[in-house]
Amino acid sequence: MTKNLGVGIIGCGNISAAYLQLAPMFKGYDIVAVADINMANARARASEFNVRADTVDDLLASSDVDLVINLTIPAAHVDVSRAILQAGKHVYSEKPFVLSLSEAEELRDIAKEKNLRIGSAPDTFIGGSHQMARSLIDAGAIGKVTSGTAVVMSSGMEDWHPNPDFFFQKGGGPILDLGPYYICNLVQLLGPVQKVTSFTGMASDTRTIRNGPRNGETVPVETPTTIHSVLSFANGAIITLLASWDVWASNHPIMELYGTNGTIDLPDPNFFGGKLTVTERGGDPIEKSWDHPFSVANFEDVHANYRGAGLADMALAISEDRPHRCNDAFATHVVEVMTAILHAGETGNVMTLTTTCGRPDSMGPDQARALLA
Repeated sequence: MTKNLGVGIIGCGNISAAYLQLAPMFKGYDIVAVADINMANARARASEFNVRADTVDDLLASSDVDLVINLTIPAAHVDVSRAILQAGKHVYSEKPFVLSLSEAEELRDIAKEKNLRIGSAPDTFIGGSHQMARSLIDAGAIGKVTSGTAVVMSSGMEDWHPNPDFFFQKGGGPILDLGPYYICNLVQLLGPVQKVTSFTGMASDTRTIRNGPRNGETVPVETPTTIHSVLSFANGAIITLLASWDVWASNHPIMELYGTNGTIDLPDPNFFGGKLTVTERGGDPIEKSWDHPFSVANFEDVHANYRGAGLADMALAISEDRPHRCNDAFATHVVEVMTAILHAGETGNVMTLTTTCGRPDSMGPDQARALLA
């Protein structure tokens, strides 16, 4: 029997609880320690989940830690991931992987030199509904996909997050914060992007926190909060991506793909499951379902939440010496797509991408069950 990889976490904010809570459902890894620049945060999280609290340096030096999950703020991702790799450990980063193509390439080179793996969230694209869409598209259920739309709109993070500052700083905004879910799903469904262009703007240069102890405090906005972009894929599909934190209400479908013989309406790629419908040429919408474990609602009896599935796939892939799905080539391409969208908004140019990637292997029901403990 293959020994589970020992996993540490750097960054004990809100998202660390989800990884720690869901880790026992997966094979391949055990979370043994957590660290944070604020030791009080590390001790509190360690006590809550019965793991060890380390300093960052101690965690990186720990012999029982093979892989480290980087849950720091996006601006710190490259520095922390670099330190993890230089310590001789595999790294799995929360999204966005990094904030520039050059940062991604630097980490790739370090990992290659040290024979280490890099992985990155999001892993929601291996959820049951999105993998069913993949299966239907690959089977030709709607013919050749020629175009589509993807829409993520809300009034902004200041309505619920007690410290939303970093969402509105350089490296934040709806493209870099939420775009990974949408772009990862589009790339796993359609393949790599070749060109992008966009228009960007912001409704206000400040935002007012509307919850928690800082209620009423304003924070500066340093990055676009409304982005209308067009993505041209290598397979010929043209997708319009709308992302905004300046919208109070919207009835747009979240993601639709239009083929020569029909349409697929997909659920929110921020989650693993949800309603998926197919409308064939001249027909009515038909809801589709299949027996996929990552479709089962397990969060507030509404959403399917299997955060850590991509990490489990990576851990098992390391042990089995096979490729993992949330790999660095895939994450790097998504980073270039996002940063090219933002650059196009600044310059008005059509950006031709320099990276490409293969579609990650599909994750059918049996493959998903193989990840579960």
